[in-house]
Amino acid sequence: MKQVALVAILLTSLMACNKNDDNYDAAGTFEAVETIVSSEASGTIKELNLEEGQSLKAGEMIGYIDSIQLFLKKKQLQAQAKAVLSRKPDIASQTASLLEQLRQAEREQQRTANLVKADAATPKQLDDANTQIALIKKQITAQRTSLGIIATSLSEEVTPLHVQVQQINDQLEKCRIINPLEGTVLTMYAEVNEVTAAGKPLYKIAALHSIILRAYITGDQIAKVKTGQPVKVLVDDTKDKYKTYEGTIEWISNKAEFTPKTIQTKDERANLVYAVKIRVKNDGYLKIGMYGEVKL
Repeated sequence: MKQVALVAILLTSLMACNKNDDNYDAAGTFEAVETIVSSEASGTIKELNLEEGQSLKAGEMIGYIDSIQLFLKKKQLQAQAKAVLSRKPDIASQTASLLEQLRQAEREQQRTANLVKADAATPKQLDDANTQIALIKKQITAQRTSLGIIATSLSEEVTPLHVQVQQINDQLEKCRIINPLEGTVLTMYAEVNEVTAAGKPLYKIAALHSIILRAYITGDQIAKVKTGQPVKVLVDDTKDKYKTYEGTIEWISNKAEFTPKTIQTKDERANLVYAVKIRVKNDGYLKIGMYGEVKL
């Protein structure tokens, strides 16, 4: 009988301990920053390697949108630019004949100057040779200026075409579906062969390697907490046990709010509470919307 009584006392003590373990200072639900990834282009989705629950890396290409029309438009613009530039004058070749005339005139002027020194030619003949050189130089300058204006005009004409090609390149790049951040796919909004449009959601993703517990504490507890403070987070494991996680308070609301109807606090008589965010490293067990309790 004494042994039975001792066992009864031990069981009672254990139950009391378990009951004490159930005490907590705050409670809330887990959440994560959810990002909806939208299409940046319009067209038919040709490839989308995506499944709900799939883990993705930042910068990973997961599919693409039909871009054949953009590619053809780019080829057309490039052909137009090439046609415009083909009309651009070759200044060197078109002034080559005048340059040859100038060299010939300079040789003639030198011979005339030598003849004048030998009294075999008149000064007027030398003046005429000098005048011919000056005239040819002016012709060369005028032609270069005229051809330069034409070349500049054609270059300016082709500039908008180059800008349009750059715009097409940007649109082609946006036809590639690139995952923007590391995380887990939560929801898919599109499938292969569906027609999408710019701004239309494709899928929802969230980083779940660490997760946030948004809990609420009373005004009496606010003086006991600070950002960076470590706390224990309890999550239901089995019917009578908890899984315990190490958490860190990373945000505390600077104003009180009325207790959310779905949240219980240690002091149920408290009407005003403060929201806190507790960062917890996720081992894969924690899920968005799961209930958690906090011991400060």
